[in-house]
Amino acid sequence: MALTGRRIDGMMLVYQKRIVHFRGSREATRVLLEHLDLEKVELLAPKEHKQYILEKYEPTWSHELMLMVLRKGEERLHTSHPIVKLDALHAEQIADIINAADPEFWGEITVEQIIEGMSSTNWVGIKVDGELASICRTRLAEGIGHIVTVATHEAHRNKGYATSLVSHSINSILKKTSIAIINVLNDNQPAIRVYKKVGFKPYKTYYFIRGERR
Repeated sequence: MALTGRRIDGMMLVYQKRIVHFRGSREATRVLLEHLDLEKVELLAPKEHKQYILEKYEPTWSHELMLMVLRKGEERLHTSHPIVKLDALHAEQIADIINAADPEFWGEITVEQIIEGMSSTNWVGIKVDGELASICRTRLAEGIGHIVTVATHEAHRNKGYATSLVSHSINSILKKTSIAIINVLNDNQPAIRVYKKVGFKPYKTYYFIRGERR
């Protein structure tokens, strides 16, 4: 944490020796970056802190990421397709859908990674003719429901599958907590329309990079 007296001006979270999140003031981020000793990072910070991030790290991929928030009572749910719970037997199909949907953003997601994460996340999907067409992953942490992954096979887009899955997931989240969040690439207008349709509102824009130390 970066402190001014007893006041917290900013925080840096580092996990898996690779993923870094910054919160707080620009000056706090500048100071905290001096203590970050990683050669390669996946880094998320408020977009107005971009200058300091780029002084230390050369991006191999970067984008603006919008955080959207939905509070209980603001939801507008549209579940019009049958939803199924997914388990390890679906991991290969899940990986195929995610890796095809946006390989730049998601990278190469492996079956093993998906199975390993199933103990702490909840996967649901929609099947067409016995095959997965669309998937959604959620996680509950510190009183907030996080919709982590939404992806639809290219052959099954524009049929309302993502809307149904997100609606179903919001309904499940709001039975346990009063707030849900989702991150989306700032220029992914089809996804943003879906999320706004069910009640999400833009909250803040972050700068996200995968990069290497200069």
